[in-house]
Amino acid sequence: MTKFSPILKYTTLLVTALLLAGCATQPPEPDPIRRALQNLSDRAAVRLMNVAEIQPPQEQVLLLDTPSVDTSLSIASERFLENLTRAMLRISDGPQVLDWRPAMAGDSGDHQWRLESRLEATAPRLQLSDRELLPYRLTLSLYRPDADSALWETEIEGAFDATAL
Repeated sequence: MTKFSPILKYTTLLVTALLLAGCATQPPEPDPIRRALQNLSDRAAVRLMNVAEIQPPQEQVLLLDTPSVDTSLSIASERFLENLTRAMLRISDGPQVLDWRPAMAGDSGDHQWRLESRLEATAPRLQLSDRELLPYRLTLSLYRPDADSALWETEIEGAFDATAL
């Protein structure tokens, strides 16, 4: 049997304690913009899953069009699309989700739907004592890929913390 020196034992014990302490610390807080977009996208996904025309959702194909995002919100449309796509994919028994491209227009199956989204500022920034709020409206419109008029539309209103944007 080998004997360890007291210094080696102490060093091993210290390294082990530090590793365990590092594992027990809280993970870093998510980016506030990401969290705000994730919450909004989750609300949109839940609302969409309640639309009668796309029931049962697991048998549907949802084609997500590139969102229109008001530039005053300082949010890239690609970033919002990514969050909306992730929210739709998190739905258990949800639809298949694909990015829509204009080349997909035309003859479509009975189970295909195109989702358009528009995120716009609805008022100037609201100054509070400790932060600024930026009111928004998200409009979701559901179409058949070959149709010009929406079969379903809804709006979600709220406010982003402008300091996070």
